[in-house]
Amino acid sequence: MHEKGWKTRLFGLVNNSLLLIIGLATIFPIYYTVILSFTDPVEYYQRSLILWPRVWTLDAYKHLLSNGLFVTSISVSVFLATVGTLLSLLVTGGLAYAVSRKRLRFRKAMMVMVLITFLFTPGLVPLYLVVRNVGLIDSIWSLILPSLTSAWYVLLMKGFFDSIPESLEEAAMIDGSNDIGVFWRIILPLSLPALVAFGLFFAVGYWNTYFNALMFINDQKMWPLQVLLQNMLVDPTTMGSGSGGGFAFQVNRPVPTETLKMAAVVIATVPIMLVYPFLQKHFAKGAMVGSVKE
Repeated sequence: MHEKGWKTRLFGLVNNSLLLIIGLATIFPIYYTVILSFTDPVEYYQRSLILWPRVWTLDAYKHLLSNGLFVTSISVSVFLATVGTLLSLLVTGGLAYAVSRKRLRFRKAMMVMVLITFLFTPGLVPLYLVVRNVGLIDSIWSLILPSLTSAWYVLLMKGFFDSIPESLEEAAMIDGSNDIGVFWRIILPLSLPALVAFGLFFAVGYWNTYFNALMFINDQKMWPLQVLLQNMLVDPTTMGSGSGGGFAFQVNRPVPTETLKMAAVVIATVPIMLVYPFLQKHFAKGAMVGSVKE
């Protein structure tokens, strides 16, 4: 028993030490990004490694938010994350609810079509040709309409709707509600955990829109934040350059390119991090959507 207790304590010590090292290795890049974004330009040039700034400043954020292209990219990403998420929830929820109702005519045929899109994807070239032929190149809708839903999300939400008793719908129809009224007044309130979970998935996807924007958007003024951030990281002159290796941005002194990059990363990351705590109580339930059928 004594030997077993010693081995258990040793295993716990080693395990906790490894987890602590892995945790620090994961957190440090995030910490360094945030710290560097608040570092004074003069201190940045004087010190090779900054773990805690002597002088804190918002110069990098002021420089970014004073640039019209950067502000425009934020507004594009906000539009995608809000309008795109609402439309995706409407389309995904509506389709999943429809195919979950046994009384729907041609229900099996619709399910087959959904499964075909799940098993066989057309590829990038057909997608680009469709978007171009319908005139959506350089349109913000090219970043929303092709991504409105997916077969996987439809199947998961269908599993959730299958668990809702049809007797609730029958009672609502007896009271005079039609199918749309039942879906709006009965199904959606009961589906709040699922909608929140899927809404978070959709919002993160739209906020991080990158590859579709590279394909469909040529105008810099229509770039979402992630595309502009990638161009900033690769080409520091994307939004104009100033002396001393930093951006000019209508200010008296240049800000180092690296601090601007870090500030841009923080701005691109913080919104989703702030939204998640408010949705966490619903997310735990919604994450199990379709996994258990009562």
